[in-house]
Amino acid sequence: MSNNNEIAVFAGGCFWCTEAVFQNLRGVSSVLPGYSGGQVADPTYEQVSSGTTGHAEATKIEFDPSVIKYSDLLNVFFATHDPTTINRQGNDVGEQYRSIIFYLNENQKKAAEDFILQLKIDKVFENPVVTAIQPFEKFYLAEDYHKNYFLNHSSQPYCQIVINPKLQKLKEKFAELLK
Repeated sequence: MSNNNEIAVFAGGCFWCTEAVFQNLRGVSSVLPGYSGGQVADPTYEQVSSGTTGHAEATKIEFDPSVIKYSDLLNVFFATHDPTTINRQGNDVGEQYRSIIFYLNENQKKAAEDFILQLKIDKVFENPVVTAIQPFEKFYLAEDYHKNYFLNHSSQPYCQIVINPKLQKLKEKFAELLK
């Protein structure tokens, strides 16, 4: 990580989806899938998928704030997943698919709180936003086969049906932020 880069950690459902979305943004130098927010040290995908560890599938994003702002990342995050469903994203159901912003400092916490408040004021979503805002504690890197999942498996049905529409929305709504 270079000196001026920062880290953002988001959980918005399946980390294959969030990884694919954030990899396309200018100023983002690294996107890693993993697990955060649980009680078990070094959890495996199977453990997290069982819903017994308390972890969410999360994405650790390294970005250059002189190129892309944290608020831009928040905007993309909220536009590319459903922040109004508890423990669910589409057909992915379970605590590991919950919507969370793990803040690394008070500026990120305030930015996330203000962003969610503005979403509510603007009535962006029909249902209440249930995205949690929690302090970042630990990030466990997912197994290697999860890294670059969409790039390596884009023809698989899950990627075609679930991830491609998110990427299309990203291109339509955030063209100015794309690499």
